[in-house]
Amino acid sequence: MATLKELSKKEEILTGGHRLCAGCGHGITVRQVLSAVDDPVVVGVATGCLEVATTIYPYTAWKCSFIHNAFENAAATISGVEAAYRALKKKGKIKENIKFVAFGGDGGTYDIGLQSLSGAMERGHNMVYVCVDNGAYMNTGIQRSSATPMGADTTTSPAGKVIPGKQQYRKDLTAIMAEHHIPYVAQASPANWQDLYKKAKKAFEVDGPAFLNVMSPCPRGWRYNTPDIVKILKLAYETRYWPLYEVENGKWKLTYKPKKRVPVEEWLKLQGRFKHLFTDENRHLIDELQAEVDRRWEILLERCGEKE
Repeated sequence: MATLKELSKKEEILTGGHRLCAGCGHGITVRQVLSAVDDPVVVGVATGCLEVATTIYPYTAWKCSFIHNAFENAAATISGVEAAYRALKKKGKIKENIKFVAFGGDGGTYDIGLQSLSGAMERGHNMVYVCVDNGAYMNTGIQRSSATPMGADTTTSPAGKVIPGKQQYRKDLTAIMAEHHIPYVAQASPANWQDLYKKAKKAFEVDGPAFLNVMSPCPRGWRYNTPDIVKILKLAYETRYWPLYEVENGKWKLTYKPKKRVPVEEWLKLQGRFKHLFTDENRHLIDELQAEVDRRWEILLERCGEKE
């Protein structure tokens, strides 16, 4: 495990000067993940906030080989590049070790890129896929995705007289990826940088596919005070809404266990997208969300062989 001082001396692969919003989680997440890479790296990024804000022509914030993919095919593109690399290395045309990583938002990962991602993982490519999960299609106007929390106000699940925000619970994509029986799967948060760094290191070092699901808040879509990003990230895992765990060669393990029970409403109340839930007519939805968080936490504890 590298120290913070050692990591601070490593050259940044994603530079400053990009145009991500103040208070956006993407830049923090990507820098932390790539700090775990020691070999040259090829990065593919699906169309979305991360791609748009870091590659506005004629500028780029990337100091590596970079591929801009369509919304739905980042995993397919990087898996193809990895396959070409293996063929060229077998022929002796490439000598150095190279790593391959794809970044996609939840829209391009949970939804329209799920087929591409599932195929790449099933084929066994030696690559890492990182979902920077901000819980909606933020780049195209804050539309709901299958990663959007129940009750959230988005432009396609607007809170009003007809519906009180999104009506469905979020998809558990991390568990779905674990069922692909790949070498490494983990859920992480940039607020716990040691945990994220260790998981990224493992992901890059395993022989075969790895998947990281990382919470990455969006100030526009979540509507929070930008300096509160780390507080919001910490509350996400302290409330057990976003538990930190890994699945290594099929073995489930909690990597952080909250010391006390923190109600999920502590996380909700810092975000404007949930403001309508704190009215008398919608308060029951907070109770329903809490019950779902508790239910999923119990399932996770059982998988990890843990007790409350």
